[in-house]
Amino acid sequence: MKSIIIGVMLLFTALAPPVADLTTRFKAPAGFTRVISPAGSFAAYLQALPLKPAGTPTKTYLGNIARTNPYTAAVVDMSIGTRDLQQCADALMRLRAEYFYQQKNYQAISFNFTSGFRCDYEHYAKGYRYSNNKWVKKAPADYSYPNFMRYLILVFSYAGTLSLQKELKPVANANDIKIGDVFIRGGSPGHCFIVIDMVENNSHKKQFLLAQSFIPAQNIQVLKGDGPWMTLGETPYIPYGDIVAARYLMRF
Repeated sequence: MKSIIIGVMLLFTALAPPVADLTTRFKAPAGFTRVISPAGSFAAYLQALPLKPAGTPTKTYLGNIARTNPYTAAVVDMSIGTRDLQQCADALMRLRAEYFYQQKNYQAISFNFTSGFRCDYEHYAKGYRYSNNKWVKKAPADYSYPNFMRYLILVFSYAGTLSLQKELKPVANANDIKIGDVFIRGGSPGHCFIVIDMVENNSHKKQFLLAQSFIPAQNIQVLKGDGPWMTLGETPYIPYGDIVAARYLMRF
């Protein structure tokens, strides 16, 4: 009986479709080759982001079809939450924090509030809570994923494009654009995109995929204008497409 059960389990495992990611959903355009990122890097993490089934619409945190849905090339399979918090800059911070959390590199998880307060995950995980621009010990240590998400909710509540832009470094040579780079214009409203995949041809011309969230909070979506692959110097037909330009290119 045990061998039969194991055999059935193996059969269902074999029949289960593989989880799609960027590298399987989006083929490199003719003449281009996908950039291979070092194992364990932030770039490799982004390229391996799981995607919801093809054709899935982008939805808001309330479950409605998002107004950005016409620009959806794919939807990242990652939670939104139940509050209007995980918007554009928040989605980028979420991706960065998720990467370091999976690596158990907790000390690297830190973001500044718009006020300038440095909100690091280590303090939160050790039981400290934010109060009037300082940490106050209020809870036992907890490095669990639910507590990590509570930390992110705190960050989303007090940070945004203005604070994130101040934390990032300008990319001096736009031709050196890399996976994980960010196009950002801080403001109220500001906006930002993150480069999540890239291809290159023999002439070193690069094309890339962009992801974003929006207002109100929505799924993180892979974008498309005339198509999903975009080129620096060519303004894509997407909302805020004008910031896909060298002067807005920054890096963590």
